[in-house]
Amino acid sequence: MKDKVLRHFRLQADACERLHSPFMAQLLRLLADNLHWEHPVFTMVRNWDPDRVKDDALALRIAGGLHALVLSGQAVELADVYPPAETSDEVLLGAIRDAVSAHESYLLHFLTFPPQTNEVGRSAALAAGFQVVHRETGMPLRTLELGASAGLNLNWDSFRIDYDGVSWGSDASNVHLQPRWTGKRPPMTPVTVSDRQGCDLSPLDIADDDLALRLRSYVWADQRDRRKRLEAAIDLARTSQHMVIAASAEAWARQQLAVPQSGVVTVLYHSVFWQYLPDDKRAALTDVIREAGRKASPDAPFAHLALEPDRDQKQQAALYLTLWPGGEERKLAEACYHGRWVRWSGG
Repeated sequence: MKDKVLRHFRLQADACERLHSPFMAQLLRLLADNLHWEHPVFTMVRNWDPDRVKDDALALRIAGGLHALVLSGQAVELADVYPPAETSDEVLLGAIRDAVSAHESYLLHFLTFPPQTNEVGRSAALAAGFQVVHRETGMPLRTLELGASAGLNLNWDSFRIDYDGVSWGSDASNVHLQPRWTGKRPPMTPVTVSDRQGCDLSPLDIADDDLALRLRSYVWADQRDRRKRLEAAIDLARTSQHMVIAASAEAWARQQLAVPQSGVVTVLYHSVFWQYLPDDKRAALTDVIREAGRKASPDAPFAHLALEPDRDQKQQAALYLTLWPGGEERKLAEACYHGRWVRWSGG
């Protein structure tokens, strides 16, 4: 058994505990304790490239596959011991073993896909960052999302967001974000979006029920608030016309940022995306962003907005903003990866 694989599962279980998902913590600890099981699915997991287990989110892949079996009705016995049921380790492990044995091909195929949570709760922090960009430039926003998955967060300005008791966004929206907010409120001004686009290496067509199922499967089974938000965001995305282009991030960004656009502020943004890029792609994308910054002017400003792991405290995320001309990076906020809380320090 690869030590890095085992350690990855245990660290992910601890992270799930911190993110208020006791069931996921229980599930991943059981999987960690039974990685030695001689079965093709567990053999594939054990033999995963140890240098890729974290970036490939291996633990979330197999957990997502099991959840997909539950949501699709393929594993009734497993569904019986999933939340809201509370189940002993022995009973849950037995149901997992039965499901893995019965659905070997399905799970082996599922493991080949990277997790795409498309967590809409992150839009509470992102929207606050967009408000800062709008206030400081006074221009409409042209928004470009990297790693957009199914495009749910392209609709960030159509959500209803509660900032410390004051609502911003669309009051009629069924997507209601209500993070525990500390610090000053963001600018809270209306924002005009002149254009919005997104790209993903493997975009999920939200109109495809099978792909929507995969998206649902990565939301943890005992977090009902996240599941409710996701369903509302899926409904909203299915009525919008925003398309996610299948493309590599650095190539798409290079194309979109090649020529500065006057009269708008172009905002390249992403959330919990950077870690999934190979080193060479990350370096190439960094060069593209810097070049776009060098080309920026007061009439055609450029911003890079990123909600990614906090460089000082990896157990939480942080919202970083760099705005050109100027090019000074600012840390606007610290945040929960799922958007449950935000500590705002920006202007």
